[in-house]
Amino acid sequence: MDATAIIRELLFGHDCVILPGFGGFIGNYSPARIDKETGTFYPPVKQISFNRNLNHNDGLLIGKISVSTGINYGDARSLVEDFVAGVRKQLERGDKVVFANIGSFINNQEGNVQFEPDRSANYHLDSYGLEPFKCLPLEGYDVRKRISRHIERDPVKQALVRKIIWRAAVIIPLLALIVTIPLKTDLFKGKVESTTMNPLVTAEFENNKKALEENNIPEPAKVKENPAPAPEKTAEAVTVTSVSVTSESNDYVVITGSFKSKRNADTQANRLIEEGFSPEIVTTANGFYRVCALACNDMKTAVVKKDSIVKKFPGSWVSKKI
Repeated sequence: MDATAIIRELLFGHDCVILPGFGGFIGNYSPARIDKETGTFYPPVKQISFNRNLNHNDGLLIGKISVSTGINYGDARSLVEDFVAGVRKQLERGDKVVFANIGSFINNQEGNVQFEPDRSANYHLDSYGLEPFKCLPLEGYDVRKRISRHIERDPVKQALVRKIIWRAAVIIPLLALIVTIPLKTDLFKGKVESTTMNPLVTAEFENNKKALEENNIPEPAKVKENPAPAPEKTAEAVTVTSVSVTSESNDYVVITGSFKSKRNADTQANRLIEEGFSPEIVTTANGFYRVCALACNDMKTAVVKKDSIVKKFPGSWVSKKI
C-alpha cells in the first residue's frame, strides 16, 4: 500500500505527521512575501521539512489508515511497516524515492537520507486557491514625489493660519473700539467730588452746585450724615465756633461733612480736634452745618490736603470759601 496519499491528507490539518520507522514530516509556516526583483507576490505557505529522528509511532498515520480502509489497527500497522521497508530498499540501491507533492528522498555519499521538499506544494489551508502573481511597477512613477507634494501643502498649518487671521480680524476692531470710546468721553476724567445717597445732604448739595460751576471748581462730594445722633460728649467736649485761619487769602476750604443736625456737626468737629485740626462749623443758607477742617490758598493744595484725610473722613471735598 502507498501511504503517500494519507500523509498528504494529514499534513493539511497537522503540523507533524510521523511515518513510523522512517521519520517525521514537519509543516513550517511562512508569511506572504514579495520578490522585489521579479515583482512577484507569494501567498502564505506551509512548506514541508523532514526529521529522520522522529520515527516513533504516535498512532496518527496508522489510525488514519485503519479508519480510511476499514481494517483493524494491527493490519494497518503491518501495511505501514511494509511500505517503509520498500522505501528503504530503494534508497539502499541508490534510487530516488519521490513522495508526490511532498518531496523526494535520496541517500547522500555518507549513506544518510537527504530530503528535498516540493516547493510548489502548499499545505496552508488559508492559502487554498491563491497562486503567486506578478505586478510590475509603473514606469516613471515615483511615489516619493507624490508624498513630498502633500507635505509641502501642509493643509493643517494653512488652516491654522487662516483661523488665526480670522480671529485677529474680529478682535483688533473690538480692541480699537474699547480704547477709543473712553478717550472720547468723560469716563476717565477725574473729579474732586464723591457721590452720596443721603437725602439729608441732597438739598445743600444742589444749592452749592451752581456756585461751584461759576467758579470752575469741582463739585463737592455729598457726605453721608450719621444715621443716628452720636452720644453727647462729657464736659471735656469742646464746641467749636471759630476758624483757625481767617486770612482772606485762604480761598479754598476742605469740608469733611454737611449735616442737618448741629449735634452731628459738633461730633465731627470734635473728631477733627482729636486729629490735630482746628475746624470751623459754618451755617449755610439752606440751614445745613458744614464742618470745615482747614483752609488753603490754592485749589491744588486743598486737593492734596483733602486726599490725605479722606480715609479717616470719607466723603470730604474741596469748596470755594463762601
